[in-house]
Amino acid sequence: MMDLEQFDAVVEEEMKLLPDYVYKELNGGVLVDQAAYPHPSRLAEDLYILGTYSSDPVLGKQIVLYYGSFAATMQWAGDEAVRRQIRDTLRHEFRHHLETNAGLFGKGTLIEEDHNDMVRYFMRHKELDEQR
Repeated sequence: MMDLEQFDAVVEEEMKLLPDYVYKELNGGVLVDQAAYPHPSRLAEDLYILGTYSSDPVLGKQIVLYYGSFAATMQWAGDEAVRRQIRDTLRHEFRHHLETNAGLFGKGTLIEEDHNDMVRYFMRHKELDEQR
C-alpha cells in the first residue's frame, strides 16, 4: 500500500481528470483524512468506508477520502489497484454530489445502490453464519 504522501498525490492526479462542472458548489473541496473509518453497521472487521460526501450548512459540500480505510482494506495491493480504487471512490462520491445538487434521492440513485450493497453485505454474512 502506498504511503499517505503518494496517496494524496494520486488523489490530486485523479481529480484533474474530472471535468470542471463536477466541482460546482463543492465549496468544502476534496480532503484526504488519515483515519480509518469502520462502517458503523459492519458485522465483522471487513467493512470500511473509503469516502464520504457531505452537505452541511456550516462546512459546505465536501468529499473526504479515508487513507486509513484504504490501508486497512488494501494493505497488500499494488499501486495500480489502489489508484483504481481511488478513482472509483472519487467518482462515486462525485456522483452523490451531482445527484444531491440535482435533487435526486430516490429510486435509481446512488443512495439506492448503496442501500442494496448493504443488503447484499448482510445477506452474505447471514449465509456465512448458516454455513458454520
